[in-house]
Amino acid sequence: MTKTDLLARSAIASLLILGTMAGSNAIAAKAGHEKCEGIVKAGMNDCGTRKHSCSGQAKTDSDKEDWLYVPEGTCNKIVGGKVKTADKGKK
Repeated sequence: MTKTDLLARSAIASLLILGTMAGSNAIAAKAGHEKCEGIVKAGMNDCGTRKHSCSGQAKTDSDKEDWLYVPEGTCNKIVGGKVKTADKGKK
């Protein structure tokens, strides 16, 4: 296991623990954090998407729409992670 792989796995494990502690309530955005899509385990998302309306309702692992708040700069270091941008103009 490489150091990068170990770092990514540790980051994901930390996020899963944070999600478990948060329960089913949505986590408010904190300064210095960003929404990271594509890294969520089923049932561990922070908020809704067009597929569902609440946290904890992700149906599959690594869904490209489900997201978690992570410290800024972390998302791009996780395999499959993509920083979620504002949905300007979409209806």
